[in-house]
Amino acid sequence: MSEVLDRTKIYIDGSWVDSQGTGRIDVVNPATEDVIAVVAEGTADDVDRAAKAARAAFPAWSALSGKERGEYLRKAAALIQERLDDFTALVSRDMGMPLGFAKPIQIGMPLANLAAFAELAATYDFDAHEVGNSLIVREPIGVVGAITPWNFPLHQVVLKVGGALAAGCTVVLKPTEVAPLATYALADVFDEIGLPAGVFNLVSGFGPVVGEAIAGHPEVDMVSFTGSTRAGKRVAVVAAETVKKVALELGGKSANVILDDADLTKAVTDGVAKCFLNSGQTCSALTRMLVPAGKVDEAAAIAAQVAQNYSVGDPTAATSVLGPLVNSNQLKRVRGYIEQGIAEGAHAVLDGRETGQESGYFVGPTVFSGVTEDMTIAKEEIFGPVLSIIGYQDEDDAVRIANATEYGLAAGVWSGDQDRADRVARQLRAGQVEVNGGAFNTNAPFGGYKQSGIGREAGVLGFEEFLEIKSIQR
Repeated sequence: MSEVLDRTKIYIDGSWVDSQGTGRIDVVNPATEDVIAVVAEGTADDVDRAAKAARAAFPAWSALSGKERGEYLRKAAALIQERLDDFTALVSRDMGMPLGFAKPIQIGMPLANLAAFAELAATYDFDAHEVGNSLIVREPIGVVGAITPWNFPLHQVVLKVGGALAAGCTVVLKPTEVAPLATYALADVFDEIGLPAGVFNLVSGFGPVVGEAIAGHPEVDMVSFTGSTRAGKRVAVVAAETVKKVALELGGKSANVILDDADLTKAVTDGVAKCFLNSGQTCSALTRMLVPAGKVDEAAAIAAQVAQNYSVGDPTAATSVLGPLVNSNQLKRVRGYIEQGIAEGAHAVLDGRETGQESGYFVGPTVFSGVTEDMTIAKEEIFGPVLSIIGYQDEDDAVRIANATEYGLAAGVWSGDQDRADRVARQLRAGQVEVNGGAFNTNAPFGGYKQSGIGREAGVLGFEEFLEIKSIQR
């Protein structure tokens, strides 16, 4: 068992300080079930101190030029790059993604976003628009409350904190209490580069206490939340009391539409990877694979053959593709969905409930065929390595099934005809649609339709979420 890190201080007004509360939260390595760190169980009073510090720091920070703000972000990115292996090991221990994937995804993506926000801060024209006798200017919205999840812990923090700081806002952050260690390392970096006091503040704790205090605080002008749809609805309700702007990135049940002229083997192989990334703990995972009804069995056989080669195990092992689920609650949840799928009549072509691991919260790759639209596994977000293959009758039916969900975060389309694929992609009610396995773009806006959220993250549109609009008549 490794040494337990003491991260029981919170970061307020440029210093690591004690929480007003005495509660503590254990951070558990999901591969070993060992406690690897302890963080503070923050309080509403802690949030009040942080929000007031952020408010006090806002005038001076927002008055800096974008280039000056961007330089702080560049310095932070440079330090993270120097400590790339340390950050990678930390996030892998924290939430379980295998090291070979964690470096380019869990750390590489936030590094790319930090660099992009630094460039936007330096080059964005805040006074770019005139309408008649009016100058339209964009100004930082103020104090931003950020509440982030455990599945991509540093990436989600950077999308909010990096964008907000670049725009001239100050921040109060509640990171996930489940996998917070990479975020604490980021706070150390901010402290080391001399980020002005109060510009960035971190309060750890539980959502119903710290998260609600942030969402409801009168000094917080905007709250940006990533997490479950249920929790996002609660954030919106609390924030409404002070009529603050709310940005939400929530759940998904994303469809991967494989049309009848697609290369089935290529499409299914890629679709398995897009479903099982991060052990399926990805809000935009393509968990519903839609194939022509006559090809369901063939697609299921291909998927099972591909998925059974996804080795499950120790995140530090070079051969591991699927690490553990993040905690015991997720393990119980995902196993429960697999059992429910079988009970409702779906055929488990590959059943990952038992992995042979002696410790850790592991579930292996699971592939269902014979899934119908009314089944629970076809409707609810599972957040584990579970793929549901659903048959459709024709193109119109495929589009109907893909859109027949309360979510709208992501989707995929495969076709041998690029124009056809693009046409179908435009019919899908989702914030991001990849065509024929199109690569993820860290500069493209990310967010959803319907109950998958409000607003966008990343790139210029994500940056602009943190800006207010003012008309100056002259």
